[in-house]
Amino acid sequence: MRLLHTMLRVGDLKRSVKFYTEVLGMKLLRETDRPEQKYSLAFVGYDMEDKASVIELTYNYGVDKYELGTAFGHLAIEVPDAKSACEAVRAHGGAVTREVGPVKGGTTVIAFIEDPDGYKIEFIERKISMP
Repeated sequence: MRLLHTMLRVGDLKRSVKFYTEVLGMKLLRETDRPEQKYSLAFVGYDMEDKASVIELTYNYGVDKYELGTAFGHLAIEVPDAKSACEAVRAHGGAVTREVGPVKGGTTVIAFIEDPDGYKIEFIERKISMP
């Protein structure tokens, strides 16, 4: 077994695809429009679906905003430099909601941002060590 994707409902599919591809550097893997069922999908990720977990962005016709509730926590993305990643988000008009710094009680460097629909995304810094 393996995790295939996480589905997020979004209020504007084009805006969300732009954020995940241009700001977070993911690739648009595929899109599907289902007018009879009144929804559209876009799959984004850092690799192909047969190799890695991806995000399914779902737009339901006529719904431009969702209540996120209290059950969902966040997505996590590994980055080589959390400070640079946050600067890139800011440069594209995105929101950094927790500045770069060590996790409470630890040394791992993290930061939090929000996507255009308010979903929280954690950046976890992992330096690539050279042999």
